Amino acid sequence: MKHFTLTGPDGRSYRSPAPGTFGGHRRNKIYGRLDCRTAARFLARGSYQKNRVFFADEASALTAGFRPCSHCLPGRAKALFSGAAEPIRT
Repeated sequence: MKHFTLTGPDGRSYRSPAPGTFGGHRRNKIYGRLDCRTAARFLARGSYQKNRVFFADEASALTAGFRPCSHCLPGRAKALFSGAAEPIRT
């Protein structure tokens, strides 16, 4: 069985049988969709891989202290910064 390494709400890594639904950058404390074009550009440059993390859901990313990407989640970023939204439950 294949296992995936995800980051939990406490910021610690754990093994999961299911892949993550959000990806992030550990140093910049930012998370976004797995198909984010901005993250893909950084991955292509080779400067992103060693700090790449994955989350099971948005609530885990937020609780771990990460903020939404303003490129792939612009509405979420604006709403969360203004305090007008709750995390998406997946």
